[in-house]
Amino acid sequence: MAIRVQREDFDAGAEIRALGGNPKIGAVASFIGLVRDENDGSAVAAMTLEHYPGMTEKALAGIVAQAESRWEVLGCTVIHRYGELKPADQIVLVVVASGHRGDAFAACEFIMDYLKTQAPFWKKEQTPQGARWVEARGTDDRAAERWRGKEPDAA
Repeated sequence: MAIRVQREDFDAGAEIRALGGNPKIGAVASFIGLVRDENDGSAVAAMTLEHYPGMTEKALAGIVAQAESRWEVLGCTVIHRYGELKPADQIVLVVVASGHRGDAFAACEFIMDYLKTQAPFWKKEQTPQGARWVEARGTDDRAAERWRGKEPDAA
């Protein structure tokens, strides 16, 4: 498991390749989150992400550990950026390696859903109307809630 919270951009291809080498891996699923140029009907010129150092990494490791307890996870990388980002910049990368695609897809989606609701990140957008903090979304909460009590399907 690799968890990194960093200002620097990342090379998704290199991170995916870094999980290779294990002959038990049959599938790798990944997700890359990007900064949009619009949110809630307003143009977004930039977004600043803040986090709580130490606590953030611990929260991300806990989320990955939950995924590892539910699905066959043979490798996992989570990278989340902080600082000022512009539209089209990469924000987050989740890569999950598994023996089977179902486990890889499910664990990747689970990690993203929980990251959005449980990791201590705060987002501030720069819009033509001024700076505004991004509020938690009910859709993110519902996405995370759907995993509660669900056991993974057999691969």
